Amino acid sequence: MRKSTIRRTCAALAAVTSLALAATACGGTTKEDVKNEGGSAAAGGKADPNAETKKGLTVGFLPKQVNNPYFTVADKGGEKALKELGSSYKEVGTSSGTDTAGQVSYVNTLTQQQVDAIAVSAQDPGALCTALKQAMKNDIKVVTYDSDTNPDCRNAFISQASADDIGRTQVQQMAEQIGNKGEIAILSAAQTATNQNAWIEIMKDELKDPKYKDIKLVKVAYGDDDAQKSFQQTQGLLQEHPNLKGIISPTTVGIKAAAQYLSGSKYKGKVKLNGLGTPNDMRKYVKNGTVEAFELWDPAKLGELAARTAVALSSGQITGKEGETFKAGGLGEYTIGKDGVIDLGKPTVFNAGNIDEFDF
Repeated sequence: MRKSTIRRTCAALAAVTSLALAATACGGTTKEDVKNEGGSAAAGGKADPNAETKKGLTVGFLPKQVNNPYFTVADKGGEKALKELGSSYKEVGTSSGTDTAGQVSYVNTLTQQQVDAIAVSAQDPGALCTALKQAMKNDIKVVTYDSDTNPDCRNAFISQASADDIGRTQVQQMAEQIGNKGEIAILSAAQTATNQNAWIEIMKDELKDPKYKDIKLVKVAYGDDDAQKSFQQTQGLLQEHPNLKGIISPTTVGIKAAAQYLSGSKYKGKVKLNGLGTPNDMRKYVKNGTVEAFELWDPAKLGELAARTAVALSSGQITGKEGETFKAGGLGEYTIGKDGVIDLGKPTVFNAGNIDEFDF
Protein backbone atom coordinates (compact mmCIF):
# COMPACT_ATOMS: atom_id res chain seq x y z
CA MET A 1 0.00 0.00 0.00
CA ARG A 2 1.03 3.55 -0.55
CA LYS A 3 0.85 6.00 2.33
CA SER A 4 0.64 9.70 1.49
CA THR A 5 2.24 12.12 3.96
CA ILE A 6 0.55 15.46 3.91
CA ARG A 7 2.30 18.79 3.87
CA ARG A 8 0.52 22.13 3.72
CA THR A 9 1.90 25.47 2.66
CA CYS A 10 0.09 27.62 5.16
CA ALA A 11 1.61 30.90 4.04
CA ALA A 12 0.28 30.46 0.53
CA LEU A 13 -3.21 29.74 1.75
CA ALA A 14 -3.14 32.65 4.18
CA ALA A 15 -2.35 34.91 1.26
CA VAL A 16 -5.53 33.95 -0.53
CA THR A 17 -8.07 33.63 2.27
CA SER A 18 -8.27 37.41 2.50
CA LEU A 19 -10.24 37.26 -0.73
CA ALA A 20 -13.14 35.57 1.08
CA LEU A 21 -16.63 36.85 0.38
CA ALA A 22 -19.51 36.91 2.82
CA ALA A 23 -22.36 34.49 2.16
CA THR A 24 -25.73 33.90 3.80
CA ALA A 25 -27.18 30.42 4.20
CA CYS A 26 -30.91 29.82 4.18
CA GLY A 27 -32.63 27.55 6.67
CA GLY A 28 -34.71 24.57 5.67
CA THR A 29 -35.35 21.09 6.96
CA THR A 30 -32.51 20.04 9.23
CA LYS A 31 -31.06 16.97 10.85
CA GLU A 32 -30.17 16.83 14.54
CA ASP A 33 -27.60 19.52 15.31
CA VAL A 34 -24.13 18.48 16.37
CA LYS A 35 -22.30 20.28 19.17
CA ASN A 36 -19.42 21.51 17.06
CA GLU A 37 -19.75 23.56 13.92
CA GLY A 38 -17.43 21.06 12.30
CA GLY A 39 -14.31 21.44 10.21
CA SER A 40 -11.03 19.65 10.67
CA ALA A 41 -10.15 21.75 13.70
CA ALA A 42 -13.42 21.04 15.47
CA ALA A 43 -14.31 17.51 14.42
CA GLY A 44 -16.41 16.11 17.25
CA GLY A 45 -16.06 12.61 18.62
CA LYS A 46 -13.40 9.99 18.20
CA ALA A 47 -12.57 8.09 15.06
CA ASP A 48 -13.15 4.34 15.00
CA PRO A 49 -11.01 2.97 12.15
CA ASN A 50 -12.66 -0.42 12.60
CA ALA A 51 -16.19 0.90 12.27
CA GLU A 52 -18.31 -0.78 9.63
CA THR A 53 -18.57 1.11 6.33
CA LYS A 54 -22.10 2.43 6.07
CA LYS A 55 -24.13 1.68 2.96
CA GLY A 56 -27.08 3.53 1.50
CA LEU A 57 -25.53 6.95 2.00
CA THR A 58 -26.13 9.84 -0.39
CA VAL A 59 -23.14 11.99 -1.32
CA GLY A 60 -23.73 15.18 -3.29
CA PHE A 61 -20.92 16.35 -5.58
CA LEU A 62 -20.72 20.09 -6.26
CA PRO A 63 -17.89 20.85 -8.73
CA LYS A 64 -16.71 24.34 -9.58
CA GLN A 65 -18.38 23.96 -12.94
CA VAL A 66 -20.61 21.23 -14.38
CA ASN A 67 -19.88 20.08 -17.95
CA ASN A 68 -16.23 21.04 -17.48
CA PRO A 69 -14.33 17.99 -18.86
CA TYR A 70 -11.96 17.94 -15.89
CA PHE A 71 -14.74 17.85 -13.33
CA THR A 72 -16.74 15.39 -15.41
CA VAL A 73 -13.86 12.93 -15.12
CA ALA A 74 -13.34 13.68 -11.43
CA ASP A 75 -16.99 13.29 -10.50
CA LYS A 76 -17.33 10.07 -12.52
CA GLY A 77 -14.51 8.73 -10.35
CA GLY A 78 -16.56 9.64 -7.29
CA GLU A 79 -19.70 8.08 -8.74
CA LYS A 80 -17.90 4.81 -9.49
CA ALA A 81 -16.46 4.61 -5.96
CA LEU A 82 -19.82 5.28 -4.33
CA LYS A 83 -21.48 2.55 -6.39
CA GLU A 84 -18.77 0.15 -5.27
CA LEU A 85 -19.34 1.19 -1.64
CA GLY A 86 -23.10 0.68 -1.86
CA SER A 87 -24.02 4.36 -1.65
CA SER A 88 -25.65 6.89 -3.95
CA TYR A 89 -24.15 9.73 -5.98
CA LYS A 90 -25.71 12.95 -7.19
CA GLU A 91 -24.11 15.90 -8.96
CA VAL A 92 -25.34 19.48 -8.87
CA GLY A 93 -23.70 22.74 -9.84
CA THR A 94 -23.55 25.79 -12.04
CA SER A 95 -22.35 26.04 -15.63
CA SER A 96 -20.16 29.03 -14.71
CA GLY A 97 -16.79 28.75 -13.02
CA THR A 98 -17.33 32.03 -11.12
CA ASP A 99 -20.92 31.76 -9.82
CA THR A 100 -20.22 31.67 -6.08
CA ALA A 101 -23.81 32.62 -5.23
CA GLY A 102 -24.96 29.64 -7.27
CA GLN A 103 -22.66 27.33 -5.32
CA VAL A 104 -24.06 28.66 -2.03
CA SER A 105 -27.58 27.97 -3.27
CA TYR A 106 -26.69 24.39 -4.17
CA VAL A 107 -25.11 23.77 -0.75
CA ASN A 108 -28.33 25.00 0.86
CA THR A 109 -30.38 22.73 -1.40
CA LEU A 110 -28.28 19.68 -0.54
CA THR A 111 -28.65 20.54 3.15
CA GLN A 112 -32.41 20.75 2.80
CA GLN A 113 -32.40 17.40 1.00
CA GLN A 114 -30.57 15.91 3.99
CA VAL A 115 -27.74 14.27 2.05
CA ASP A 116 -25.20 12.44 4.20
CA ALA A 117 -22.16 14.19 2.77
CA ILE A 118 -21.18 16.95 0.36
CA ALA A 119 -18.06 16.93 -1.81
CA VAL A 120 -17.45 20.44 -3.14
CA SER A 121 -14.79 22.19 -5.18
CA ALA A 122 -14.98 25.74 -3.85
CA GLN A 123 -14.93 28.64 -6.30
CA ASP A 124 -13.98 31.01 -3.47
CA PRO A 125 -12.20 30.28 -0.18
CA GLY A 126 -14.79 31.95 2.04
CA ALA A 127 -18.06 32.42 0.17
CA LEU A 128 -19.37 28.96 1.02
CA CYS A 129 -18.41 28.96 4.70
CA THR A 130 -21.73 29.98 6.23
CA ALA A 131 -23.65 27.48 4.13
CA LEU A 132 -21.16 24.67 4.74
CA LYS A 133 -21.13 25.28 8.49
CA GLN A 134 -24.91 25.07 8.42
CA ALA A 135 -24.62 21.74 6.62
CA MET A 136 -22.18 20.44 9.24
CA LYS A 137 -24.50 21.58 12.05
CA ASN A 138 -27.02 19.25 10.46
CA ASP A 139 -24.58 16.33 10.70
CA ILE A 140 -23.65 16.45 7.01
CA LYS A 141 -19.99 15.64 6.40
CA VAL A 142 -18.21 18.10 4.13
CA VAL A 143 -15.24 17.24 1.92
CA THR A 144 -13.62 19.74 -0.40
CA TYR A 145 -11.67 18.54 -3.42
CA ASP A 146 -9.54 20.29 -6.05
CA SER A 147 -10.15 23.73 -4.46
CA ASP A 148 -10.51 24.30 -0.73
CA THR A 149 -12.56 26.53 1.51
CA ASN A 150 -11.42 27.65 4.97
CA PRO A 151 -10.36 24.69 7.17
CA ASP A 152 -13.10 25.27 9.76
CA CYS A 153 -15.78 25.09 7.07
CA ARG A 154 -15.26 21.44 6.14
CA ASN A 155 -14.09 18.14 7.60
CA ALA A 156 -11.34 17.34 5.10
CA PHE A 157 -9.74 18.65 1.90
CA ILE A 158 -8.59 16.32 -0.89
CA SER A 159 -5.57 18.05 -2.38
CA GLN A 160 -4.45 17.08 -5.87
CA ALA A 161 -0.85 17.07 -4.65
CA SER A 162 1.00 19.25 -2.19
CA ALA A 163 0.74 22.91 -3.17
CA ASP A 164 4.52 23.04 -2.96
CA ASP A 165 4.98 20.25 -5.49
CA ILE A 166 2.55 21.78 -7.97
CA GLY A 167 3.76 25.37 -7.75
CA ARG A 168 7.49 24.73 -7.79
CA THR A 169 7.60 22.02 -10.45
CA GLN A 170 5.80 24.21 -12.99
CA VAL A 171 8.36 26.98 -12.54
CA GLN A 172 11.22 24.48 -12.71
CA GLN A 173 9.81 22.96 -15.89
CA MET A 174 9.29 26.37 -17.51
CA ALA A 175 12.79 27.55 -16.56
CA GLU A 176 14.27 24.53 -18.27
CA GLN A 177 12.19 25.09 -21.41
CA ILE A 178 13.20 28.76 -21.82
CA GLY A 179 16.84 28.25 -20.94
CA ASN A 180 16.44 29.94 -17.55
CA LYS A 181 16.07 33.39 -19.11
CA GLY A 182 13.27 35.67 -20.26
CA GLU A 183 9.83 37.07 -19.47
CA ILE A 184 7.03 34.75 -18.40
CA ALA A 185 3.36 35.16 -17.54
CA ILE A 186 0.76 33.13 -15.67
CA LEU A 187 -2.72 32.45 -17.08
CA SER A 188 -4.92 31.51 -14.11
CA ALA A 189 -8.59 30.70 -13.64
CA ALA A 190 -10.77 32.89 -11.39
CA GLN A 191 -9.08 35.55 -9.31
CA THR A 192 -10.63 34.06 -6.16
CA ALA A 193 -9.79 30.38 -6.83
CA THR A 194 -8.13 29.01 -3.69
CA ASN A 195 -5.94 26.42 -5.35
CA GLN A 196 -4.82 28.71 -8.17
CA ASN A 197 -3.80 31.48 -5.78
CA ALA A 198 -1.95 29.08 -3.48
CA TRP A 199 0.04 27.69 -6.41
CA ILE A 200 0.78 31.15 -7.80
CA GLU A 201 2.14 32.33 -4.45
CA ILE A 202 4.46 29.32 -4.41
CA MET A 203 5.51 30.00 -8.01
CA LYS A 204 6.44 33.56 -7.00
CA ASP A 205 8.36 32.21 -4.04
CA GLU A 206 10.23 29.74 -6.23
CA LEU A 207 11.16 32.55 -8.63
CA LYS A 208 12.95 34.34 -5.76
CA ASP A 209 15.69 31.72 -5.94
CA PRO A 210 18.85 33.38 -7.33
CA LYS A 211 19.06 30.74 -10.05
CA TYR A 212 16.02 32.39 -11.65
CA LYS A 213 17.49 35.90 -11.58
CA ASP A 214 17.16 36.17 -15.36
CA ILE A 215 13.48 35.18 -15.39
CA LYS A 216 10.88 37.90 -14.89
CA LEU A 217 7.20 37.31 -14.15
CA VAL A 218 5.52 40.17 -15.99
CA LYS A 219 1.83 39.47 -15.42
CA VAL A 220 -0.79 37.17 -13.91
CA ALA A 221 -3.87 37.08 -16.15
CA TYR A 222 -7.25 35.53 -15.34
CA GLY A 223 -9.35 33.57 -17.82
CA ASP A 224 -12.05 32.53 -15.30
CA ASP A 225 -11.93 28.94 -16.58
CA ASP A 226 -13.76 30.17 -19.67
CA ALA A 227 -12.29 28.95 -22.96
CA GLN A 228 -13.00 32.09 -24.97
CA LYS A 229 -11.79 34.48 -22.28
CA SER A 230 -8.64 32.39 -21.71
CA PHE A 231 -7.98 32.42 -25.47
CA GLN A 232 -8.35 36.21 -25.52
CA GLN A 233 -6.17 36.63 -22.45
CA THR A 234 -3.42 34.63 -24.16
CA GLN A 235 -3.64 36.89 -27.18
CA GLY A 236 -3.56 39.94 -24.91
CA LEU A 237 -0.50 38.72 -23.04
CA LEU A 238 1.46 38.35 -26.27
CA GLN A 239 0.37 41.74 -27.57
CA GLU A 240 1.23 43.47 -24.29
CA HIS A 241 4.52 41.62 -23.85
CA PRO A 242 6.07 40.95 -27.28
CA ASN A 243 9.22 39.51 -25.68
CA LEU A 244 7.31 36.91 -23.70
CA LYS A 245 9.13 33.57 -23.59
CA GLY A 246 6.69 31.41 -21.70
CA ILE A 247 3.22 31.04 -20.19
CA ILE A 248 2.33 28.89 -17.18
CA SER A 249 -1.37 28.02 -17.00
CA PRO A 250 -2.26 25.96 -13.92
CA THR A 251 -5.82 25.33 -15.12
CA THR A 252 -7.05 22.74 -17.62
CA VAL A 253 -9.32 25.20 -19.43
CA GLY A 254 -6.64 27.87 -19.59
CA ILE A 255 -3.79 25.71 -20.87
CA LYS A 256 -5.97 24.22 -23.63
CA ALA A 257 -7.16 27.67 -24.76
CA ALA A 258 -3.61 29.02 -24.69
CA ALA A 259 -2.37 26.04 -26.70
CA GLN A 260 -5.14 26.58 -29.22
CA TYR A 261 -4.09 30.18 -29.71
CA LEU A 262 -0.36 29.48 -29.88
CA SER A 263 -0.75 26.57 -32.30
CA GLY A 264 -2.35 28.84 -34.89
CA SER A 265 -0.01 31.78 -34.43
CA LYS A 266 3.52 32.86 -35.23
CA TYR A 267 4.42 32.11 -31.61
CA LYS A 268 4.04 28.35 -31.99
CA GLY A 269 7.21 26.67 -30.72
CA LYS A 270 8.70 30.04 -29.77
CA VAL A 271 6.63 30.86 -26.71
CA LYS A 272 6.70 27.92 -24.34
CA LEU A 273 3.55 26.77 -22.58
CA ASN A 274 3.16 24.48 -19.58
CA GLY A 275 0.83 24.07 -16.63
CA LEU A 276 -1.96 21.68 -15.73
CA GLY A 277 -3.95 19.92 -18.45
CA THR A 278 -5.57 16.63 -19.34
CA PRO A 279 -3.85 14.28 -21.80
CA ASN A 280 -6.91 14.12 -24.05
CA ASP A 281 -7.15 17.92 -24.26
CA MET A 282 -3.44 18.43 -24.83
CA ARG A 283 -2.46 15.43 -26.96
CA LYS A 284 -2.62 17.17 -30.34
CA TYR A 285 -0.72 20.20 -29.06
CA VAL A 286 2.07 18.01 -27.75
CA LYS A 287 2.23 16.12 -31.03
CA ASN A 288 2.26 19.26 -33.20
CA GLY A 289 5.05 20.87 -31.19
CA THR A 290 3.07 23.61 -29.45
CA VAL A 291 3.66 22.13 -26.00
CA GLU A 292 6.68 20.18 -24.78
CA ALA A 293 5.37 19.02 -21.40
CA PHE A 294 2.68 19.69 -18.81
CA GLU A 295 1.45 18.18 -15.56
CA LEU A 296 -1.64 16.83 -13.87
CA TRP A 297 -2.88 14.19 -11.49
CA ASP A 298 -5.57 11.67 -12.43
CA PRO A 299 -8.82 13.58 -11.77
CA ALA A 300 -10.79 10.31 -11.60
CA LYS A 301 -8.66 9.28 -8.62
CA LEU A 302 -9.19 12.71 -7.06
CA GLY A 303 -12.97 12.26 -7.26
CA GLU A 304 -12.68 8.69 -6.02
CA LEU A 305 -10.68 9.76 -2.97
CA ALA A 306 -13.21 12.51 -2.24
CA ALA A 307 -16.03 9.97 -2.31
CA ARG A 308 -14.19 7.42 -0.17
CA THR A 309 -13.27 10.11 2.34
CA ALA A 310 -16.90 11.26 2.55
CA VAL A 311 -18.03 7.69 3.27
CA ALA A 312 -15.25 7.16 5.83
CA LEU A 313 -16.31 10.36 7.62
CA SER A 314 -19.99 9.39 7.52
CA SER A 315 -19.11 5.93 8.87
CA GLY A 316 -17.11 7.38 11.78
CA GLN A 317 -13.88 5.76 10.63
CA ILE A 318 -12.23 9.21 10.58
CA THR A 319 -13.20 12.65 11.87
CA GLY A 320 -10.76 14.76 9.84
CA LYS A 321 -8.15 15.17 12.56
CA GLU A 322 -4.45 15.22 11.77
CA GLY A 323 -2.78 11.83 12.05
CA GLU A 324 -5.85 9.68 11.40
CA THR A 325 -5.41 6.99 8.74
CA PHE A 326 -7.89 5.16 6.56
CA LYS A 327 -7.97 2.77 3.64
CA ALA A 328 -9.28 4.15 0.36
CA GLY A 329 -9.88 0.97 -1.60
CA GLY A 330 -7.44 0.40 -4.43
CA LEU A 331 -5.93 3.85 -3.91
CA GLY A 332 -4.19 2.61 -0.78
CA GLU A 333 -3.91 3.98 2.73
CA TYR A 334 -3.90 7.69 3.49
CA THR A 335 -2.92 9.78 6.48
CA ILE A 336 -4.75 13.01 7.26
CA GLY A 337 -2.38 15.93 7.58
CA LYS A 338 -2.44 19.39 9.08
CA ASP A 339 -5.78 21.21 8.83
CA GLY A 340 -7.48 18.07 7.54
CA VAL A 341 -5.59 17.97 4.24
CA ILE A 342 -5.29 14.68 2.36
CA ASP A 343 -2.76 14.66 -0.47
CA LEU A 344 -3.64 12.48 -3.45
CA GLY A 345 0.02 12.17 -4.55
CA LYS A 346 2.64 13.73 -6.79
CA PRO A 347 1.55 15.11 -10.19
CA THR A 348 2.45 13.25 -13.39
CA VAL A 349 4.47 14.94 -16.17
CA PHE A 350 3.04 14.30 -19.64
CA ASN A 351 5.10 14.64 -22.83
CA ALA A 352 5.40 13.11 -26.29
CA GLY A 353 6.98 10.02 -24.81
CA ASN A 354 4.11 8.97 -22.56
CA ILE A 355 0.96 10.93 -23.44
CA ASP A 356 -0.58 8.07 -25.44
CA GLU A 357 -0.51 5.88 -22.36
CA PHE A 358 -3.31 7.94 -20.76
CA ASP A 359 -6.97 8.38 -21.63
CA PHE A 360 -8.70 11.08 -19.61
